[in-house]
Amino acid sequence: MKTSAQRVGRWGEELAAGYLQQKGYTLLERNARTPYGEIDLVTCQIVADVPSMARPFIVFVEVKTRTGSAFGWPEQAVTARKRAHLLAAAQHYLQAHPELGGAWRIDVIAIRGAPPDSPPEIVHFENAISSE
Repeated sequence: MKTSAQRVGRWGEELAAGYLQQKGYTLLERNARTPYGEIDLVTCQIVADVPSMARPFIVFVEVKTRTGSAFGWPEQAVTARKRAHLLAAAQHYLQAHPELGGAWRIDVIAIRGAPPDSPPEIVHFENAISSE
């Protein structure tokens, strides 16, 4: 049986996946496990600065969901330790999937709201975690 926190987390991941798909991202994998931890969503975005130069961009997504403000904003839960784990997990995932290659980034999606009481607020932080 799932705990309330697990249900809220799953709800947030479903919302985030739907949001990204509406934005044109392709969902490659959910809850990808690595020795460094789990990656909530692995997606692909086609980036086309110049239409004839479109290229795939692998986007690893950390989803944080909060139903209230008692524990702060969702994005505040991505601590320095969590960022380090996400970076290591993304690098490991790419080594295990060399066919993906190329450009990549790590985004954070913060979801605030309490179903069904209020519509959720989705905030997408692109390139939120950097190796630099």
